[in-house]
Amino acid sequence: MPARALEPAGVALVDKPAGPSSFAIVAQIRRMTGARTGHAGTLDPFATGLLLILSGRATKLAPSLVGLDKRYLTTIDLTATTTTGDIEGDVIERHDAPDELDLDHLRGEIELRVPAASAVKIDGERAYRLHRRGVEVEMPMRRSTVHALDVVDRDADTVTLDLRVSSGTYVRAIAEALGGHCRTLRRTEAGPFSIEHAVVPTDFTPERLLTEEEVRAAL
Repeated sequence: MPARALEPAGVALVDKPAGPSSFAIVAQIRRMTGARTGHAGTLDPFATGLLLILSGRATKLAPSLVGLDKRYLTTIDLTATTTTGDIEGDVIERHDAPDELDLDHLRGEIELRVPAASAVKIDGERAYRLHRRGVEVEMPMRRSTVHALDVVDRDADTVTLDLRVSSGTYVRAIAEALGGHCRTLRRTEAGPFSIEHAVVPTDFTPERLLTEEEVRAAL
């Protein structure tokens, strides 16, 4: 790999919009820098918020960043479940929203089934690819830690939650456990890094990269 691909080096805090995949955002940044580029934790296309984009030599920091706790803000539609656990799936069942929500069983260490439309590999193939082909598989259970779960808003049909969770937690699985699906999902923090300091992809410039030293100091 040419030496130029290792520069510019650093970590960008990018505010992903709804629509494009995380890979598409990585590719967009790569075209702007010409450097080796990766990310430290994917977001579903419908989701928005903080992506940690690693550029150049800073891609070696990925093992230190992938496992960071994450914080999310999500609005859950309590009146329907979908095939994907979010607004992009087909409706499986419609029902009335519950009057009360039992959130205590979703705090602390929990075990929930991984959504069918996820990047988990089943017999060597990504689950979302099997899902798109209509192949039904038994999805594995995953243990996660929900450090904090607070109700921000509630109306007749939806609830908005602020969650701080361990890496690898599927918020869509939490929505399904409540009998609903994610209408919106926004990542607001990854470890010590906040969406408040992020830029939208079109405003990114190499000057916005955090240096490797700044990243290590923050961890």
